[in-house]
Amino acid sequence: MKAIISTNQAPAAIGPYSQAIRYGDLLFVSGQIAIDPATGNIAEGDIEVQTKQVLENLQAIIKEAGMTLQNVLKCSCFLKDMEDFVRFNAVYNSYFAESLPARETVEVGRLPKDARVEVSAICGI
Repeated sequence: MKAIISTNQAPAAIGPYSQAIRYGDLLFVSGQIAIDPATGNIAEGDIEVQTKQVLENLQAIIKEAGMTLQNVLKCSCFLKDMEDFVRFNAVYNSYFAESLPARETVEVGRLPKDARVEVSAICGI
């Protein structure tokens, strides 16, 4: 059974997609960028600031589905500049250190709203 997951604790979708879809024991979380849900604006700052906002958004959606970051099986990470990789990893690790999911990280030409980072996730019970 497919169910749409949505929370106002994370930014609303900026296109024709859902924040997340739950299908059975799996949760598919759409890519999150560093939009502050309180203001609707991109978080101003460096890669650490934006990564923290991205992961807070991701965590809020996962929580709405009744899961935690411990349930994350895989993340797809997109960086505007691979030079940010080490600093991105430091923040990312602070959220996932207890249970590291599978992951890929790639550099991309451009992200929505000129964000520096985007992360999506697949979670399971």
